[in-house]
Amino acid sequence: MGASNGPLKGMKVIELAHVMAGPTCGRMLADMGADVIKVERVPDGDDTRRFLPPDIEGESAAFMMMNRNKRGVAIDLKNEAGRGVLLKMLESADAVLENYRADTMAKLGLGYDDLKAHNPGLIYCAISGFGRTGPYAHRGGYDLIAQGMSGLMSITGEGPGREPVKVGAPVTDITAGILGAMGVSAAYAHKLKTGEGQMVDTSLYEAGITHTYWQSAIALATGVAPGPMGSRHPLNAPYQAFQTADGWITIGASNTRNWQRLLDLLEKPELADDPRFKDGAGRMENIDAMIDILTEVFRTRPNAHWLAALEGVGIPAGPVFDINEMNADPHTLARDMVVEVTHPTAGPVKTIGAPVKFSETPGGVETAAPLYGQHTREVLAEYGYAAAEIDALVAAGAVIAA
Repeated sequence: MGASNGPLKGMKVIELAHVMAGPTCGRMLADMGADVIKVERVPDGDDTRRFLPPDIEGESAAFMMMNRNKRGVAIDLKNEAGRGVLLKMLESADAVLENYRADTMAKLGLGYDDLKAHNPGLIYCAISGFGRTGPYAHRGGYDLIAQGMSGLMSITGEGPGREPVKVGAPVTDITAGILGAMGVSAAYAHKLKTGEGQMVDTSLYEAGITHTYWQSAIALATGVAPGPMGSRHPLNAPYQAFQTADGWITIGASNTRNWQRLLDLLEKPELADDPRFKDGAGRMENIDAMIDILTEVFRTRPNAHWLAALEGVGIPAGPVFDINEMNADPHTLARDMVVEVTHPTAGPVKTIGAPVKFSETPGGVETAAPLYGQHTREVLAEYGYAAAEIDALVAAGAVIAA
């Protein structure tokens, strides 16, 4: 039912979304206290319930990751009585989330214009592949497609001439969900002032473009499209991963002060007077030669030596963790970014924590993802349905109750 003390406590959200972008939006709002009711389709529910393996006691780990802090109901939106249930829920909702193709909800009589007539204060958040306007509005979209078209795949990878590489995480799905949550929160602030709802429209495509700030700055200023640079920065150096005697570390030493500190640490004072490396522009122009010199030194000692030495002189640096190492790191745990909840069938389940901390309204992760139809009876009762009416809806296949 959302975090019990989050800043959005009291906000009611109906999530008509599946897989990732929409559920990310709902998850963010729920972590901040909104009561997010996830409406799953009949008969199969959210596709991520079938993202197997891995599972925990038969429950999809992927579904549980995306849907904690939410309540779950199952409604057949192709059933007239089922649509009636949803419309009743939406009459008093603050926001509805959906991430289907542009015309899907309208065909069911559940588009923005339809719902606005019933609830003028409704915030309708539509997250799609390409948004609700423009020549691609009709297209479906996946993270892979959005990464390719937004330019992300052209700047990701080891270097020019190599196979296109996408960012390892589905960044356009996740970022679109975060943008949706930001948009809904802003629209909710407007609603609290005026009572007015509105459409919030964002997309995977725009989420991908949002990640190209530096590269677009270069392209718009010069007409030259930057390419992939491995772990390097397109505007500053040295700012990348370096190989050591036993692994890899990342170092950010691109400003003048940290560059000088790095040369002192590596006992390479002569590079300070080298005309090739005298300023940031020179270091970028001669980056390959500079990296060869620095790597030769870094390869002489192990990670632990360099990380301690770099921290000692105030140069930002870090190890390259795998996911297990990150999840077990003491700072991850101290920031409550891995927490445990109790699932009805899977038992104790670990999940990623809430990434935004509030001093007065902390929010957080309190409940596990719902079973399919787990809260159908509970939620319908809250909307005034008697037990016999709920039984009749279940018998008619309009809803499913766990």
